[in-house]
Amino acid sequence: MINSFPSYTSLKTKTLMLWPGMLICGLAAIAAQFLSIHYGAPAMLLALLLGLALQGATAGADQVSAGIAFSSTTLLRLGVGLLGARVSVDAIMVIGLGAVWLVIASIISIMLISFCLSWLLGRGWRLAILTGGAVSICGASAAIAIASILPQNEQSDRNLSFTVFSVTLLSTVAMIVYPIIGQALGLDDKDLALFLGGTIHDVAQVVGAGFSVSDEVGEGSTTVKLLRVSMLAPFVILLSLSLVVLGASNKESTGKKPALLPWFVVMFAIMMTLSALNVLPALLQQAFWQISSWLLLVAIVGVGLKTDLKGLLDMPSKAALLIALQTVLLAGFVLSWIAIR
Repeated sequence: MINSFPSYTSLKTKTLMLWPGMLICGLAAIAAQFLSIHYGAPAMLLALLLGLALQGATAGADQVSAGIAFSSTTLLRLGVGLLGARVSVDAIMVIGLGAVWLVIASIISIMLISFCLSWLLGRGWRLAILTGGAVSICGASAAIAIASILPQNEQSDRNLSFTVFSVTLLSTVAMIVYPIIGQALGLDDKDLALFLGGTIHDVAQVVGAGFSVSDEVGEGSTTVKLLRVSMLAPFVILLSLSLVVLGASNKESTGKKPALLPWFVVMFAIMMTLSALNVLPALLQQAFWQISSWLLLVAIVGVGLKTDLKGLLDMPSKAALLIALQTVLLAGFVLSWIAIR
């Protein structure tokens, strides 16, 4: 029984093997956060760009490869697991069941549209799920979570980097443009909050867009966005089960029988449940949010370091058209819902 636990020597060996790559990812994440605070650019986008920029310096360096791989996989999944602590049922109940039905309907609609568009544009089903989930749920965080359970191939890292870059860039544009559109359409504060929270991909940009209008719109749009974040767990659970049933899980790439539910999805669901039941003290919940944000930032640097930059630059224009159309159609869907309800 004792021998089943890792020995001090093996832990020391593994730590020595991992720390150089993890240090690079960690320092780049700190730099991304610093630049984000001082220049206002999204931290996730900066982390990805720094990872891509550092790729030439680390390519072929065996001493850092293990740590980079660990950061882009294990730390990534741990960050997604802790993300569940962001969900608050009390806040969600304030916005009403109408917003809940809107979020569910928009996710289902965008996923169906994504498969149709992907087929029409000649793109694969993996990219359809990855981009559709990122657009309809919670941007880069959703892309990271979904990529962790999709079957891996030689294009997986490229597709994830492309999706994170695209949804972050589109979120930044939407943060500026959507409040102008909403006000031009004469939306009141409640409907504008629903529009901003229901359409902008990343949480940070929703906060920026909402509070640029008013405190009321900012609080409402952030709550709607967190409702979308709460849909990540059931979405990933259903996707994971579907992949196992259809025989399209990560068994294709690893050769091992996959878990019915990945551990980080179970962790996300547990954290979400504890948060919803108000079991987590506010201080601990805030700590989990911060740890999750930092882990995802470190992980996305690792993804950038592993991505084939030439392959990313050669990404077909149809892939960019796919995610742009998904974004526009999501905005149209939410505005139509607001108009007819």
